[in-house]
Amino acid sequence: MRSDISVIAWDFDGVLNRNVVDGRFIWADTLESDLGIALDAFERGVFDASFLQVISGKRDIKTHLQDWLDRSGYLLDAGELLDYWFAKDDLRDPFTCSLLEHLTSHDVVQVIATNNEDRRSSYIEHQSGFGSLVSRIFSSGRIKSAKPDTAFFAHVSDTLKVAPSEILLIDDSATNVRVAKALGWKGFHFTEKTRLELASFLEL
Repeated sequence: MRSDISVIAWDFDGVLNRNVVDGRFIWADTLESDLGIALDAFERGVFDASFLQVISGKRDIKTHLQDWLDRSGYLLDAGELLDYWFAKDDLRDPFTCSLLEHLTSHDVVQVIATNNEDRRSSYIEHQSGFGSLVSRIFSSGRIKSAKPDTAFFAHVSDTLKVAPSEILLIDDSATNVRVAKALGWKGFHFTEKTRLELASFLEL
């Protein structure tokens, strides 16, 4: 393991959770057949400009979903949709999770640094079990700031009391990695093409 890294900050969706394929979140592939909700309508209505308020913890996702369901005429409770969404979106990546578990025997702190609101962050922590695998889960909903905002990265380094140069971000967003590096962090852009290079990058 590289001696110049004290903290590994894992992104969640697309890295530890293999739920993104060809740029789409595959949990929703059966949304229409399972719940009768058209995917294109869901994406337009839920992931609108106001969704940043949800991700940054300024608007509750359950309220956001219920408002959209009511406007769209769907007779479904937002709680039911969230339960379905979170369960279908729970797709642990065996490769990255095996690396995470392997690294628990090394002298490195591991955290999750994710753009997720508080309800899903709690699901990841408890139902998905990642709370017992990492030292801490930093989420945009809890921090009230989302990557690539510099405030997100500053919060992580300040909370951990570690110099930015000792922190490695593993993220599937090139923008997030670029901003982290500009702030002095180390970065690894995790993609389908680079995933098998991660172990050698970490010198494992």
